[in-house]
Amino acid sequence: MSENGISSGFLHRNADNLLVLQKSESSEDDDRKLKRREKNRVAAQRSRKKQTQKADELHEEFECLEQENSLLRKEVQTLREEQRRLTEALKAHEPLCPIMHCAINLVSIPRSEIMASCLPR
Repeated sequence: MSENGISSGFLHRNADNLLVLQKSESSEDDDRKLKRREKNRVAAQRSRKKQTQKADELHEEFECLEQENSLLRKEVQTLREEQRRLTEALKAHEPLCPIMHCAINLVSIPRSEIMASCLPR
């Protein structure tokens, strides 16, 4: 395109004495190139937008998973603390447990079965 905004080709006057731009073949090629370039620009823009959207979705998913992971870690810590307290309570109870010290202990019964018989049903 020239500096006055006229595309390549040549000017001539028509029957009404008006200037008319007659496009040459190279001008038509230029138009095709411009259309193709514009189409490619739009496609690239769409692709970048889609890529950005996907990255945003992945970031949101990451944030959710991080939050869930944090909550699960807190739950694990709470459960470990509960296990520790229950283990301490059991150890404190064992010396006082009449079932653990009765004659049944003389028979070889696995401890787990004895403990199960101590628990309420």
